Amino acid sequence: MHPFRFIKSVVKEMHLVVWPTFKENRRDTGIVLSITIFFVLYFALFDWLIQQFMVWFSK
Repeated sequence: MHPFRFIKSVVKEMHLVVWPTFKENRRDTGIVLSITIFFVLYFALFDWLIQQFMVWFSK
């Protein structure tokens, strides 16, 4: 396949892409951030509990 034909097909395909709206992007970003914060807090708490158990166990 010639490079110019490939580029032309890429441009044609990009016109078929349905891009998300600003509102959809904002919603999806909020979901990702919420889930990320949840897991950070979950693992931080779990890590702290294990650390406290190890300190208590080593006494």
